[in-house]
Amino acid sequence: MRLFQILLRPNYAQKLSLLMTLPLIVAGTAIAVLVGYQSRALAEREIQALEMQLLEAKKAELRNYVTQARNGFAHIYGLAAPDDAAAKEQVTQILSAMIYGKDGFFFVYDYAGTNLVSPRQTKYINRNWAGLRDSENVPVVDEFIRLARDGAGWHSFTWEKPSTGEEAQMIAYVLGLQDWQWAIGTGVFIDDVLASVAASRAEVEARVQQTFLYIGGITLVSLVLVFASGMFLNIRERRLADAKLKELTQRVFDAQEEERGRVARELHDGISQLLVGVRYALDNTRRRLSRGDGDGATAPLEKGTESLLTAITEVRRISRDLRPGVLDDLGLGPALKALTDDFAARTGIKTEFSTVVFRNRLDQDAKIALYRIAQEALTNIERHADATKVSIDLRGHTRGATMRITDNGRGLPPRDARTGPGMGQGIGLRNMQERIEQLDGTLRILSSRGTQSGTVIEASLPLSHLLPPGEDGKPAT
Repeated sequence: MRLFQILLRPNYAQKLSLLMTLPLIVAGTAIAVLVGYQSRALAEREIQALEMQLLEAKKAELRNYVTQARNGFAHIYGLAAPDDAAAKEQVTQILSAMIYGKDGFFFVYDYAGTNLVSPRQTKYINRNWAGLRDSENVPVVDEFIRLARDGAGWHSFTWEKPSTGEEAQMIAYVLGLQDWQWAIGTGVFIDDVLASVAASRAEVEARVQQTFLYIGGITLVSLVLVFASGMFLNIRERRLADAKLKELTQRVFDAQEEERGRVARELHDGISQLLVGVRYALDNTRRRLSRGDGDGATAPLEKGTESLLTAITEVRRISRDLRPGVLDDLGLGPALKALTDDFAARTGIKTEFSTVVFRNRLDQDAKIALYRIAQEALTNIERHADATKVSIDLRGHTRGATMRITDNGRGLPPRDARTGPGMGQGIGLRNMQERIEQLDGTLRILSSRGTQSGTVIEASLPLSHLLPPGEDGKPAT
């Protein structure tokens, strides 16, 4: 049952194995058919040539027999008149005595169809056999007479063998004695020739079948090797995929933990302290009001209000970092503008943002990817670059869209140092690379460590991620 399920619903590895083995099976079958056809064709030509040679040898032998027989009674026939009954009787006796082998004999028919000589089958003598046909409806005596009237010739037909009484194929050579209107001849059975030809054909067929078995065996071994190689590669690739999946899962967990830690630190260091300050200000205000000091309660209340407004601003900033609403509402350009403005206000680094209105707009996946890349790049600049100027340029072109982030900081460390302690195992750069690769884009990072030439991050997306402008009723990016 499971075999039928595999055949009806193969998985990817099984489909790949079938795809690899199908050409091999087709090639093996084609080779076997071609070799069989060529072998049979070549053998058939050789067999036919052999059969022709054997038959020609038989015919030459028959003609030689008839010629010798005629030479044996030529002195009688040459001197006799057409109606010389004594001469005819003498010739019939001579021919009746000419027997050879187990089945060889001479026969004589007059042109009326009457048998005059048949030493091994005497039942035919003195009877008219005009119109006689063999078991395959081939005319016999009438053909003898026709060939005799024409002078001489060969005839093939089925005849009863005197030694066995069974029918067999026979070739006869007939010569005409026109003065006496006789058809004399002799024949030889060719069942031995036919048996040799049949044996040769059977041998050829056996060899072809053996060749088929050899080719089938080679194909089967090849299939086993292909299946074994496919299984080995499948197991190996599955193990590699499992390892990569585990690594990716761990990286996702690390990214989640890092993000949770960042949010927790911001909540603890920012929001939590602000809310504690608000609580102290409210408690101070409550105590002063309880003492009746209304004028003194104004200052701590105003300070608490300012702290509460700052906390609300921080909450909005954290929420925007997690998922900026402006990205969904207004598009990528305004979202990046708000990101750079907030970065400049928070860090004091001079930040510029430039863009052009796209002829097409980006799809949702592309907008999120480019925004997260910009967000990750600004975070890295703030933490590690020691830069004083940052610029972000976003524009569309005939090949797609490109975002270019440039800073004048100290550049990135060497590749092998990016995975060292304190570098976060390079998660930020890997996240950028994976985000852009998922969209069939490219990410280029140009940097020179220690030359204050800064770093350039260029993310490009193909044209397939640009949609017609105003498709959803929203402004172009």
